[in-house]
Order: sequence, then C-alpha cells, then structure tokens
Amino acid sequence: MKCSVVKGLMSVYLDGEVTRRQLAEVDEHLQSCVECAAHCASVRQTQALVGSLGRKAAPPELALRLRVAVSQEIADQRRSRLDSLRVHWENAFNAIMVPATAGLVTTLIIFGVLISSLYPSQMRPPNDVPTMLYTPAELQFTPFELSMGASSADSLVVEAYVGPDGRIQDYRILSAPEDAQAILPALKNMLIFTSFRPATTFGQPTASRVVLSFSKVQVKG
Repeated sequence: MKCSVVKGLMSVYLDGEVTRRQLAEVDEHLQSCVECAAHCASVRQTQALVGSLGRKAAPPELALRLRVAVSQEIADQRRSRLDSLRVHWENAFNAIMVPATAGLVTTLIIFGVLISSLYPSQMRPPNDVPTMLYTPAELQFTPFELSMGASSADSLVVEAYVGPDGRIQDYRILSAPEDAQAILPALKNMLIFTSFRPATTFGQPTASRVVLSFSKVQVKG
C-alpha cells in the first residue's frame, strides 16, 4: 500500500472504521514506513488532545437561533408555494379570460353592425332611445284643447314634469305671450286635470318631461 493511500485512511484507521483487509495492510505499511508511522503518531496525539478538551456547552441562545432559522425556512417555503400557486392561477385565469374577452368583443361588434344595418342612423334623430327600451309619455286625457311640441309666436309653451302615475307634478314656462300672468290660474287648472300615459323604461312606468303648447287660453272673468 502506498503512503498516499495510508495517509488518506489514517483517520478512519484510528477510528477503527476500516475493513479487516485495510487494517492489515495499513499495519504492515506502518511497520515498514517510518514517515507514515510518525504521521500516525501525530494524528493519534491530536485526537487525544481534542478528546481531552471535553464537550463545550452550547450557548443559551443557540436553541432560539435554531427555532428562528427553522421558522424562517418554513415561512420561505410557504411563501414560495403561495407564489407558485398564484402564478399558476393567473396563467390559468388569463388563458380563460383572453378568449372569453375576445369572443365578447367580437359579439358586441357584430351586434353593433347588425343594429346599424337594421336601423340606419339617418332614419333616427340624434340621441334617440330605442323604443324597445323606452317609450315617451303620451297625452291621455284633458278637458282643454292643447298640443304637444308645436308652438307659434303667440303660444304659451310649458315644460311639464310627468310622474310615473301619469300626472303632472311640476312645470315651468318656456315662453308666454304678454298676458301670461292673467292666464296662470287657468293654466294650473288645465295641468291639474290633464293626464298622460306615463313613459316607460324596460316596460316599467317612469318619470319624464313633455313640452306642451297652448295656442289659446280663454279665461272667463
């Protein structure tokens, strides 16, 4: 056995952890090699000195440091798993939402094109509300003669606020002839007894505004 091999086995040889064959070969080599024998004696003396020191007591804070280190390691592992799950969830969510969003946008575009083709913009006044969703208020009963929307220079034009019950809740005068103050009582009576078919939104009665034009208002003194 070569010296380099014997020196590599020296520690395990002194600890008694070599095989029988290795033990015999090392013993035979130490008997014939003065250098390896001196090296073996030096290592044996070093082990004896180290053994004489005894066990050193662990510092009191060592247990706390170990617990803190273990807790941090566990927290890091949990955080890593949570980050991994979050990334997987975001990837799966994006994979689902991107096609769904694209499909929704495509559907809306097709629907808009279809509506535009069925109801050309030049046939509808600006800011018109689809009749399927909204219907304006309609005059239903009045004991007086009046018109809706039409006016002349001598007309009394009133904007009325019609409630969901079809009754006028309030009004304001948009234009009036010179003798308007004299006809205000008669105007109020007209508005009290006038009823409308209320405007509807999605089939439900709703409040609305209408413009009324009175061409003649007769006041009996």
